[in-house]
Amino acid sequence: MTLFESIFLGAIQGITEFLPISSSGHLIILEKLFGLNVESLKGFDVSLHIGTLLAILVYFREDVLNMLKAIFHIVMFKFNKYNEYTKLIAFIFIGTIPAIIVGGTIGGYIDEIFRDARVVGAVMAITSLLFFYAEYIGKKSKKEEMTGLKAFFIGLFQMLALIPGVSRSGATISGGLINKMNREKAARFSFLLGIPVIAGAGLLTAFHTAKDNAFAVAELDHMIAGFVVSFIVGLLVISFLMKYLKKHSLNVFAYYRLIVGIAVVAFL
Repeated sequence: MTLFESIFLGAIQGITEFLPISSSGHLIILEKLFGLNVESLKGFDVSLHIGTLLAILVYFREDVLNMLKAIFHIVMFKFNKYNEYTKLIAFIFIGTIPAIIVGGTIGGYIDEIFRDARVVGAVMAITSLLFFYAEYIGKKSKKEEMTGLKAFFIGLFQMLALIPGVSRSGATISGGLINKMNREKAARFSFLLGIPVIAGAGLLTAFHTAKDNAFAVAELDHMIAGFVVSFIVGLLVISFLMKYLKKHSLNVFAYYRLIVGIAVVAFL
């Protein structure tokens, strides 16, 4: 892998991790188009996960710091400090449960079954319909607040994103819209909900990479380049999407997924 390819893949990761178009799906499509050997990129992939995770932590730093304070108060049994961030931590925990259970048991099998470009294309096209439906329901939104049941429901959508081509951010934002949340609140919860999942995926990849001694073949300068680019691009994309969703729907991404999905199935 060249330095240019490291920068290119870092940019792709930063864009597709946060835009509702599926990072895993695009990686499989790129693997097919350019003959990439993804297995040999495991060590490099860890640096990309760290970059995108850092992008979320930096953009939502105020929320993250307040949640850390809330965790400290919980540990110190300062229940008089109970606030909205204590509830947010509980909602994120509840919403993460489905992905942990399914990912930890059959996640590997899901990846094997769906690791085919045409299958990914079909999944992208089919889930574009979910986006259209969510936006239709979202128009009737009463701007309802988050509850534990809604967090779990959105977590089920995040669980579906274990299937390459679904898109974690797109699925969870759609889950929020279907639950009558407004688009901006749904997007904020989607990104915060992604922190433990992205961190967990990075740690799991790092474990398997170290076990297979794949870090030995990953060049340090390429890993640094991928990390920096995925962080910068990811931060810009989060900022763009949060502003975009204040006034615009998910439909443009649904059309993109539908067109790309059909093209992949037809021509790859």
